[in-house]
Amino acid sequence: MPGTIAGRAVPATVPGCVHTDLLDAGLIPDPYLDDNELALAWIGRTDWSYQTTFVHRAGDAERVDLVCAGLDTVATISVNGVEVGRTENMHRGYRFDVRSLLRDGDNDLVVAFDSAYRYAEAQQERLGDRPNAYPEPFHFVRKMACNFGWDWGPTLVTAGIWQEIGLHAWSTARLATVRPLVTLAGRDGRVELHVEVERVADVPLTVRAAAAGATAEVVVPAGQRTAVLTLAVREPALWWPRGYGEQARHPLEVTLHAPDGDTLDGWSRQIGFRSVRLDTTPDEHGTPFVLSVNDVPVFVRGVNWIPDDVFPTRITRDRLAERFDQAAEANVNLLRVWGGGRYESEDFYDLADERGLLVQQDFLFACAAYPEEEPFGSEVAAEAAEQVTRLAPHPSLVLWTGNNENIWGWHDWDWQEPLAGRTWGRGYYLDVLPRIVGELDPTRPYWPGSPWSGTDTIHPNDPAHGTTHIWDVWNTDDYTKYREYVPRFVAEFGYQGPPTYATLRRALSDEPLAPDSPGMAHHQKAAGGDAKLQRGLDAHLPTPADFDDWHYLTQLNQARAIQLGVEHFRSHRGVCAGTIVWQLNDCWPVTSWSRRRRRPTQTPVVRAAPRVRRSAPHRAAPRRRTGPGRGQRRRHRVAGVGLGDPGNPHR
Repeated sequence: MPGTIAGRAVPATVPGCVHTDLLDAGLIPDPYLDDNELALAWIGRTDWSYQTTFVHRAGDAERVDLVCAGLDTVATISVNGVEVGRTENMHRGYRFDVRSLLRDGDNDLVVAFDSAYRYAEAQQERLGDRPNAYPEPFHFVRKMACNFGWDWGPTLVTAGIWQEIGLHAWSTARLATVRPLVTLAGRDGRVELHVEVERVADVPLTVRAAAAGATAEVVVPAGQRTAVLTLAVREPALWWPRGYGEQARHPLEVTLHAPDGDTLDGWSRQIGFRSVRLDTTPDEHGTPFVLSVNDVPVFVRGVNWIPDDVFPTRITRDRLAERFDQAAEANVNLLRVWGGGRYESEDFYDLADERGLLVQQDFLFACAAYPEEEPFGSEVAAEAAEQVTRLAPHPSLVLWTGNNENIWGWHDWDWQEPLAGRTWGRGYYLDVLPRIVGELDPTRPYWPGSPWSGTDTIHPNDPAHGTTHIWDVWNTDDYTKYREYVPRFVAEFGYQGPPTYATLRRALSDEPLAPDSPGMAHHQKAAGGDAKLQRGLDAHLPTPADFDDWHYLTQLNQARAIQLGVEHFRSHRGVCAGTIVWQLNDCWPVTSWSRRRRRPTQTPVVRAAPRVRRSAPHRAAPRRRTGPGRGQRRRHRVAGVGLGDPGNPHR
């Protein structure tokens, strides 16, 4: 740590993180510019402490909880000098009863964060190393994996209070969870509401619910904590994916009442009536992968989504809305939330509901062999249960996926010998996660991995079965090779290009700019990426005369490669049921597989315009039966390439 920072108190914004606070205080350079990222590696290896004093006035509440919606990541929480809890998972919320510790007047709160590196490396040493895509221990801590760097992102290992934190005072009982399972029976709607209460008084409680003109009520007897209510709705207006119909949504209101009728707690969401089905019945071509909504097969025109900023608290609802507009302009109808990032915000899913964009949500495992021993086994189960429950109301969410490329990695990336029989995540993908989804939300399908063929007896990346990732094109072959594939469903494929010229000029001080100038080289994270770009140029376009030519021609080549792939796969509709391009967005300024463009009005707080591109992990090219994969491939951006007919999708 620099001497100018050690021992210094810095104003903190909550929610936020250490990097953004240090940046706001002028104590570090912008990590998005030039190679500043390298000079800031010490931040992730440093312990940090958030401290504040708050005023509390004692009242009549029987419980006062400290509610932490998200702590990043290895935290110890103390109130008035007394430790109240420890956390080791960025992807969960926590609640601590602190009533007995609070004083009337000033109270001290300290949230101390241990280095995520130190924690992960200690777990790595304790459990034995496991292979992954990069020389970083991201698979030994339940934290956003791409914080540790990816083939499209910087290594900026964050710490901080990244979601809301505050006190919740309550008495008698509260609604702990509300889990609506929304289905259709013919044209009629059904909402099966599973409610869990937390109580401090052993009295009977009443739960009432209302949606779309239907109401229901149930008594939770003294001593019990759960209840189920059913709302039957006669022929509600349906929710459809964009291009297939309207996105009708209906308010769902749930209230909890004391024996005297007083309202103790309330919960509300917008729900949509729709059915989802995944057809994988073998046919003469292999194993299909067809999503149907309201019994109508949907040809998926998708894009992969990564975190839109390295620092999640800078991502506003307006910024997400702009990104979704870009997706819609490219005729996208599905966003796949990739497993190396995060479970996205309520704004993300609400906007997807509103705009009819389907969402495929990966559980957060990517490109690595993950340990299943404690504490990870319990943490994963708790995290998954919390997120499945949280996202149950959203009609846009149509598919849960167990992991990104980990089953493929076990087969083809030389993992088996170094693992020597140690756990690697199989138990999560084929047991824990499907069981949790099946128990908590059987209205949505679950698929063990991306890619996955549907069975252990078939190679996980066989294009004729289930979902496939196509990365030999980017890694080793000309993009015309897309024509050799007739896949059932392409969950990833892509081709690189540099960011816009304006982004490069804001982010880099190179003079002159050149394909191999220092800043350009630092903002190309893919292994051998520049050589692969050059291979594509040599095959299709004239030799660039200067940097401007190179910049234009590499972007043109990227657009042509994606266009060829999309049009070819779509031409096999009936066999191929969808494509998901890698990738829509970026998290910082970088040469990547992204195709989105940032509008000037959306320039982020940092000076570098996060005109970003991303890809999947790029290690040395892993061996696979169907060609190189995630270890060195990836992604595309979606500028100027439509992903399907904007007209009637039923044709």
